[in-house]
Amino acid sequence: MITQNDISRLDDADVYDTDGEKIGSVGQVYLDAESGDPEWVTVRTGLFGAKETFIPLRGADVTGDRVVVAYAKERVKDAPRVDADGPLSQAEEGELYSFYNLTSSGDDYRSDSYAEADGAQGRHATTSGDDAMTRSEEHLVAGTRTEQAGKARLRKYVVTEEQQVRVPVTREEVRLEREPITDANVGGAYDGPAMTESEHEVTLHAERPVVETETVPVERVRLGKETVRDEETISGEVRKEQIEFEGPEGRDRR
Repeated sequence: MITQNDISRLDDADVYDTDGEKIGSVGQVYLDAESGDPEWVTVRTGLFGAKETFIPLRGADVTGDRVVVAYAKERVKDAPRVDADGPLSQAEEGELYSFYNLTSSGDDYRSDSYAEADGAQGRHATTSGDDAMTRSEEHLVAGTRTEQAGKARLRKYVVTEEQQVRVPVTREEVRLEREPITDANVGGAYDGPAMTESEHEVTLHAERPVVETETVPVERVRLGKETVRDEETISGEVRKEQIEFEGPEGRDRR
């Protein structure tokens, strides 16, 4: 059982369910107006802890920096959304009692539970027998979350292009050669009949350029990722409380 002596231990504690699964971190502690014992705790959930969900502290236990409540995380997720901005109204507390199947200690639901103060955390307080007032304000809490920005892929396809290559070629041409009759060839000149008709044929050859292709690897391509650091400016609306002082003769001060 959690009592008044445990209030300071609840600050900045983490809240776990009956199965040991973390639900969130403690936002505010609401005390029973009659006994002063902790009755409700709000748990910060959602992005940057922007939402607060009420959980009863009946049957809860605190050990070190852990608060173990008597409810499963899935049950808490469906709890009514009640603004944790001051004392619970009778209707709000009744709605929470109904959701968690709780009964109040009296004939009616108590409507005077109040939040234990912690101005540094932006908590609101209503205290009795104190002549001081706590002023709170909201601060922007910036963070980041990783989202998918796009995809990159490698795709290979074939294109055809025209290339020109100069190729050296050779060919044979006919050349008429005449030899005068000399003592060296006179014997051959008188071979055969003295007067005849004849033909002599010579085969000519020429090179023709031909082309073919061969496939050779030229480079390796792969996808790589790198992290680029940048800075962006974000904005949001915040609220803050103002305290007015009304003195004699209608003089006001803030």
